[in-house]
Amino acid sequence: MPQDAAAHAPEVSAPEPWAEPVATALLVLADGTILEGFGIGQTGIADGEVCFNTAMTGYQEILTDPSYAGQIVTFTFPHIGNVGTNDEDLESLEAAPASGVRGTVIASAVTRPSSWRSSSHLDGWLKVRGIVGITGVDTRALTARIRDEGMPNAVIANDPEGRFDREALKARAAALAPMEGLDLVPPVTSRAPSEWSETVWALGDGYGRRASGDGLKVVAIDYGVKRNILRLLAQAGCDVTVVPATTSADEILAMKPDGVFLSNGPGDPAATGTYAVPVIRQLLDAKVPTFGICLGHQLMGLALGGRTVKMGQGHHGANHPVKDKTTGKVEIVSMNHGFAVDPNSLPATAVETHVSLFDGSNCGLTLTDRPAFSVQHHPEASPGPRDSHYLFERFVTLMRAGEPETAKPA
Repeated sequence: MPQDAAAHAPEVSAPEPWAEPVATALLVLADGTILEGFGIGQTGIADGEVCFNTAMTGYQEILTDPSYAGQIVTFTFPHIGNVGTNDEDLESLEAAPASGVRGTVIASAVTRPSSWRSSSHLDGWLKVRGIVGITGVDTRALTARIRDEGMPNAVIANDPEGRFDREALKARAAALAPMEGLDLVPPVTSRAPSEWSETVWALGDGYGRRASGDGLKVVAIDYGVKRNILRLLAQAGCDVTVVPATTSADEILAMKPDGVFLSNGPGDPAATGTYAVPVIRQLLDAKVPTFGICLGHQLMGLALGGRTVKMGQGHHGANHPVKDKTTGKVEIVSMNHGFAVDPNSLPATAVETHVSLFDGSNCGLTLTDRPAFSVQHHPEASPGPRDSHYLFERFVTLMRAGEPETAKPA
């Protein structure tokens, strides 16, 4: 949609106060609770686990993060859609609709875009991507419920005419499978290997591009990788090859990489681990420098013989305090995960490097006998603060050293 057309796009809002309010969207929780609101985005029905995200910016990056596959994202910040959408702030590798976030829950009516970067209204953008949305929900109350009772399964329905079979929606929500045991990586991983050379965005220039062939060769295993992770690897001087999640260790080793990156992704790490863990173990045993983020961190923990646990409310937001125990510094980071590594299940060769200051959960580890480390948070900062960008340089240093990472002041 041209920018001038986007500026005049109709607002998606509740009826006028004198009109009879008719719900055009429902959020039906697994226990039968029904929250009424007004539809936005794709019409129809979608289902998933409901989580909340506390970020105040970056809703487009959040809604295109493959790590949210199988989930319905509730935004605690009320003014979602106020800067519209564009073609640059996408995080999934595929620009076209893909399996990812199932739906979104928003407090306030979505206003017309107010940003010079906007090319389309959020409503039309959600339709193009097949995301079902609801506005007019008390997201503070929903967030408090998730905080106290955990992330519920739910069905989200959008019908402009307000025609709903509520009993059928309740039954569908109650029958949904829990997130535990779900491997959600297959719909979001790459279909074939590809090269990546795009670097970070700069005002006035957009995204850059580096010439390949003279950098450290990194193979990125795509469990649902975000674009900005790949950009920062390229920015750090790496020649990046992205491979599907089911690529074998032999295939990866045949590429003679200087390092391997284990990406973020959705679902239960134990389920994905059935095919990912043997590959990671073989790579670690070959002593290839390895760096994992989010799901990649959890899979590394499993490959070391540890275990992962389901969190009650998870961590989703761009304002989470994490302490780097190797430097003593506290970073404000971006988070998106519903499972965590149990640090007590790890071997002595896996040293905890980062910890959440919210709940003490594990947020990072490094190995003392092999060149590998990982973090639970998202250091690529899209969205989120850039406090953890140094981790990409730490990975480069690890590859250049060819030996296990040692704790050094940042």
